[in-house]
Amino acid sequence: MDLTRRELARLAVTGTMLGLARAAEEERRIGYCIVGLGRISLDHFMKAVKMSRHARITGIVSGHREKAERTAAEYGVPARSIYNYENCDRMAGNEDIDAVYIALPNNMHAEYTIRSAKAGKHVLCEKPMATSVEDCQRMIDACRRAGRKLMIAYRCHLEPTNLHAIQIIREGKLGKIQAIESAFGFDCAPGEWRLSKKMAGGGPLMDVGIYSLNACRYLTGEEPVSVEGYASVVNQDGRFAEVEENLSWTMKFPSGVTASCSTTYGGTMAGYFRVHGSQAEMVALPVFNYDGLHLEVSNYGPPSITESNPAQDPYQFVAEADHFAQCILDNKEPVATGEEGLRDMKLIAEIYRSSGAGLHPARGL
Repeated sequence: MDLTRRELARLAVTGTMLGLARAAEEERRIGYCIVGLGRISLDHFMKAVKMSRHARITGIVSGHREKAERTAAEYGVPARSIYNYENCDRMAGNEDIDAVYIALPNNMHAEYTIRSAKAGKHVLCEKPMATSVEDCQRMIDACRRAGRKLMIAYRCHLEPTNLHAIQIIREGKLGKIQAIESAFGFDCAPGEWRLSKKMAGGGPLMDVGIYSLNACRYLTGEEPVSVEGYASVVNQDGRFAEVEENLSWTMKFPSGVTASCSTTYGGTMAGYFRVHGSQAEMVALPVFNYDGLHLEVSNYGPPSITESNPAQDPYQFVAEADHFAQCILDNKEPVATGEEGLRDMKLIAEIYRSSGAGLHPARGL
């Protein structure tokens, strides 16, 4: 094909512009404003953003100005992008902030998700989504009205060991799934906000038990048709005047699969799940931790599978920060939407109702 000089020049300019556009797109990073400077923000998520491809820290909301200034200096956040809880709505005019990461006590999730959405920012909110079904729906509605994306920070939805476990089940390598067992818990220190029903909304089920609940749902790919919970207090040391110490529950799924789960604030329960199939058994232990994950499949006939994930913390948070950023850049839905968080909260409410812990946090245990 013969081209004139003018056409060649036009193609060259067009090619240069396309190249610049691609470069700009590759360099574009989503700016996160961190709402709450607690352990999960400082020790995990913010460190992960330093390692991410598509995200950066561009704002901070904190009630402690000195702490916020020290953190801002570390991450190159200008003083004009530091807010407190009273004036954080001003981020609406800050074009460097595209999204917020909410890492506050559970009872504050709804308020700051809604305020952030009204300020025009996308929201990545830590789990549990909120402390009530009603607040979860309000968060979804606020983000929908504002045209902003809402993701709940379910790390395991992006974690390779958990994803491989799902793949093994879907490919039928375990045969027909019969039952699932799962647990997660730790010894909660006195004075933690997690022991306040007002702030946490409940005990270990809201905090770490939710991992087992959510895992049973993504492993089966089904929603439970019935749940039943049992709550108790073993340690009479004053920590559990408002929330349960232990909670165990069972679930039945439409396929006939049954699940038995436990959680505690009274001691260590290594986060795991065990899936019993007609042809093989799969054990992931640990599987909800930040690193050191391990998966084994024991077939009732060879071969078996044993694999360990060598990735170290904060790799799961890197995946989380980049995934939500990429969803914003590409206008796609995240893997864990607000509806996912709402489904868990509805089940949590049912478990608490059946156990009595939600109605009578002190007397009903």
